[in-house]
Amino acid sequence: PPPPEPPEEPPPPRTLAPPTPTPLPPPPEDPPIIVDDPSPIDVPAPPPSPPAPPAPANTIGSVDASSRAMNPPRYPPAAVRSGIEGTVILIISIDAQGNVLDVEVERSSRNRDLDRSAIEAARRWRFNPAVQNGQQVASRVRVPVDFNLDR
Repeated sequence: PPPPEPPEEPPPPRTLAPPTPTPLPPPPEDPPIIVDDPSPIDVPAPPPSPPAPPAPANTIGSVDASSRAMNPPRYPPAAVRSGIEGTVILIISIDAQGNVLDVEVERSSRNRDLDRSAIEAARRWRFNPAVQNGQQVASRVRVPVDFNLDR
């Protein structure tokens, strides 16, 4: 009898050139973080200490509730007659004592009278100043002012 055929050997694996790793470009350097200084006035710098992370502008300070209650925005009579409602979002700059320095409209109610009334009221408000490193500091706050006729 013929000798048993040896089991068929698989063809030798083709040697593939190892994949050449594509060199990764070095990661781009982080762009410098530009932070708008929330203080519209010059605050004397304390002696150098590790810088505290800047707090986002919309979480600093709050309106003193009694101040807002005593000086609510006046609903413009023309807007009342026309049934106009809206919300004005104000950015209010305050000093370290909580006094209003500047008021600007971040988002208009799309009604000039409502915007103007909100700004006039906000100029008479007092705020609880922001505190940083145990010191009261000037800051900016974002305050929505709602005009609703059903109140």
